[in-house]
Amino acid sequence: MPTVEKLSIALPPEMAGQLRDAVNSGEYASASEAVRDALRAWTHRRSLEALELSELRRLVREGMASGPAVPAGPVLSRLEAKYVAMVRKAKK
Repeated sequence: MPTVEKLSIALPPEMAGQLRDAVNSGEYASASEAVRDALRAWTHRRSLEALELSELRRLVREGMASGPAVPAGPVLSRLEAKYVAMVRKAKK
């Protein structure tokens, strides 16, 4: 890494132990490597969450622009009647 900034962080004992265990098991060469990997995963997760939030906002705008809401009760009743009729017709 050409340029690095040294930081000091405080971790609860459980997290510090997990970090040491990951290094001691050979999963990572150093605590810094493990922390960098965790930060990359955190950054990736945040990017995905931002995309998901953006998509949800787009869908809400799309839904609001599609017109007034329709009460679910009558729609579900019509669907139920439709499928009951289909089952009756299939049994004949």
